[in-house]
Amino acid sequence: MGTATGRKIEPGVVDARDAQRALRRINDYLSRTAHSNEDIQVHLETGATDEALVLPRPVAEMFASMLAALANGQGVQIMPVDAVLTTQQAADMLNVSRPYLIGLLESGEIPYKLVGRHRRIRFADLRQYLREDDAKRKEAADELMELDQELGLL
Repeated sequence: MGTATGRKIEPGVVDARDAQRALRRINDYLSRTAHSNEDIQVHLETGATDEALVLPRPVAEMFASMLAALANGQGVQIMPVDAVLTTQQAADMLNVSRPYLIGLLESGEIPYKLVGRHRRIRFADLRQYLREDDAKRKEAADELMELDQELGLL
């Protein structure tokens, strides 16, 4: 497993108008070639006609997702699936305090490994926790909606 924490682009680093322009162009191309699985040749705006950057289609689709976030003024981060995080990095990703995260680790909600005296969390495990937490929240919201309907509050 790697220990890479990924690359991050903070909000505002990329001009939103530039991101919107690039997003329109890549989305237009992806929709025109929706049934193709071929690699995509990107010709750079440097004037050189014989130079092309070749991207696998899933990478181009990932770029489109990143550009959509940047166009909305959001930051993005690319994280290797096998990344291993420190407790502070994991807490930052969950937007919780480090002591709260440690409580989640100690209660068994999120798996971790000890490396020496330090806890390490796999990014994949953190993502799984987020998926399960989102599902629990959705289920609770659905139950509240049903209760509101039963009581005639809606």
